[in-house]
Amino acid sequence: MRKLPLILLLLGTFMTLAPIVPAAFAQAAGATPNPNAGDKYIAAGVAFGLAAFGAGYGVGQSGAAAIAAVTEKAEVRTTALIFVVLAEAIAIYGFAIAILILGQTA
Repeated sequence: MRKLPLILLLLGTFMTLAPIVPAAFAQAAGATPNPNAGDKYIAAGVAFGLAAFGAGYGVGQSGAAAIAAVTEKAEVRTTALIFVVLAEAIAIYGFAIAILILGQTA
């Protein structure tokens, strides 16, 4: 049962990269093949995938703790929500890094 999250992570990564990788290695007729053409697509996928995984884990842990804290003391609702939002911001950072990687020309 402990291997299920790892299997789901690998399956999600494969499903995310499957449509991108063939397009990354496609080339125009007569063009010189570039062996590193898909590296930035893979890097962007890994950057966002790991950031999203980390954000999901962080939201899960902080969300569970926030619910437990709010049930004991209702005044900490806003403080608990801030920690959940901070964990979710990790996914936004990963998305920004992926966009920066894809925007590079070389």
